[in-house]
This record gives sequence, C-alpha cells and structure tokens, in this order.
Amino acid sequence: MSEQRTALIISAHAADFVWRCGGAIALHAKLGYEVSVVCLSYGERGESARLWKEGKSLDQVKSIRRKEAENAAHALNVHDIKFLDLGDYPLNLGQEAQDQVVDIIRAVQPKFMMSHSQYDPYNTDHMRTTDFALTCRMIAQAWGHNPGEKVLGAPQLYLFEPHQTEQMGWKPDTFLDITEVWDQKRAAMECNEGQIHLWDYYTRVAQQRANHFKRNSGGQAGGRDCKYAEGFQSIFPRTVDEL
Repeated sequence: MSEQRTALIISAHAADFVWRCGGAIALHAKLGYEVSVVCLSYGERGESARLWKEGKSLDQVKSIRRKEAENAAHALNVHDIKFLDLGDYPLNLGQEAQDQVVDIIRAVQPKFMMSHSQYDPYNTDHMRTTDFALTCRMIAQAWGHNPGEKVLGAPQLYLFEPHQTEQMGWKPDTFLDITEVWDQKRAAMECNEGQIHLWDYYTRVAQQRANHFKRNSGGQAGGRDCKYAEGFQSIFPRTVDEL
C-alpha cells in the first residue's frame, strides 16, 4: 500500500493560507494529499481592523477569526488545522512554539511545505514566520533531536506570494493551475468577512498568474489554457529525471 502523501502550510495569521495558497491546498486535497495547516496567530491585532472598528473585544476578535479560518479550511478540504495563538504584531516565536511546530512537522511528515516570502518590510510577522519555518524544518531533520522519533526527510519549502510582490524580492519559479478548484478558493476567501477588501484583489492576482502559467507552458505557440493560477518560489534545488 502506498504511503499517504501529506503537505504542511505554516501561516502567520489565520487567513494567510487562504489568500496565498488556498488553490494549492484544494487541488492537492483533490489529488489525495492530507494537507495540514498551522496558524501561528489569529491576526487579531494587526489584520482585523473592521472588527475593532465595530467595537469587538480581543476575545471576540479571536473567536471570529478562528471561526472564519475553520470555515475556509472546510471549504478547501483541509485535513487538519491548528491554531497556536502566539499573538501577532509581533508574533511570539519562543522555544515553546518552536518545539510545538517541530513536533507537528515530524507528525505530518510533509512531502512539501509552504510559508511566506523571506522578506516583508510591511509585515515582519510574515518574514519571521518563514525564518521560523526553516529553523523548525532543520530541527525536525536532526537525528539528535528527541532520538527515537521519525526524522523529517527533505521537503521542499515553497514561498507563497506576498501582498506587495514587487517590494519583497519574491521571484516565482513555479506556477500552479488552480482553475478546477477556483470556486473552492473563492468560497474560502469569502469566509473571511473581516477582510472583504482582499476578495477581489486575490481574484485578480490569480488571473494574472494564470496568464503567466499560459506563457510559461508554451506561450502563444501552444500554451495550456488556464484561468486561475498561483505562483510559488522554491527555496531548495529540485531534482528531476527530465525537464
């Protein structure tokens, strides 16, 4: 019997995984992957302006953000979603959080991982998350960390698209056609009512990346049609048998 294929998304805030890789999640779930999501925070302080303007309390904001993320995860067929509640603006990424995430990585044994761009001066929670993810990935590979546990192999870490791409030094080298699961991604985006302004923005991003997918799959000489796509930047070299 073949081994279960898995993937792990490490998201700084509760909605990040939806905007930036919701299509990849839904598509790989459809392909039989068990996709797990770890939300380091709810984004309660820095990414919930509408809820604060409505006079919500901190606990209410957290509760609303959690429910929105759970609904979005359900729309995308996420296998498991965890909320570590580490605060935001800034994230509190201490030793306890590190141990938690290393344990999760080893339990999931992902075939690939996803997180944020490596540089984001507009939201340092994002770039701190990717540095944190790389550190946890490294520890999970170490035979001397909790000897006797199954160590991690060498999963690719894909960096999903940041909000202001041109400012982040993010350069995509992988485009994924998400047309067949676009309705799921849009439904998941619409679960995040606290950030309505991003629904159409990320729809336009997906349409733009679809154009890049078509151009890079053969261009005008026969590129594959695509209506919606996501772009990713890989951290590690990829090994292939043919190009």
